[in-house]
Amino acid sequence: MAIIPDTKDWTWVLRRPCPECGLDTSSVARADIPAMIRANAAAWQEPLAAPDATRRPLPGKWSPLEYGGHVRDVFRLYHYRLGLMLTEDDPIYPNWDQDETAVADRYGEQDPAEVARQLRAAADTLAGRFAAVSGDQWRRPGRRSDGVVFTVESFGRYLIHDPIHHLYDVTGVRYPAG
Repeated sequence: MAIIPDTKDWTWVLRRPCPECGLDTSSVARADIPAMIRANAAAWQEPLAAPDATRRPLPGKWSPLEYGGHVRDVFRLYHYRLGLMLTEDDPIYPNWDQDETAVADRYGEQDPAEVARQLRAAADTLAGRFAAVSGDQWRRPGRRSDGVVFTVESFGRYLIHDPIHHLYDVTGVRYPAG
């Protein structure tokens, strides 16, 4: 069964806690973003190593492998977009259709161990780029094609919700875990 595309505007997570995964992005300090990215990548290793990582738990819901492929690509995309924000004046990000990418790249057929490795590498690269942001760079703007404007800081807080929420989708563990 095909996955129903998610067409929600998730920018509301910048204004209030997510009732599903539990993350309150307004409480995320910009200095914590790199560590949160790396911790999330580490937490993905177990579900991607599970024997049933390729199995969809319900028709129409992604498997851990498919979610892991998506999170890997989110980390890669946000690294690219962060680079635009840091080097261009008020860039408009190119569109990205996450559902089209999942189908075209055959997320469900990829090797879970390789996705886990790539996810961790993409997270480390992105975390390093966020760790290098300083001073006025946190206020640099960037825009989605739908007109939503981010600063580097709000972009980082918006970003971190996605992988945390998807880890919740896979494990059912709300943030903060523990």
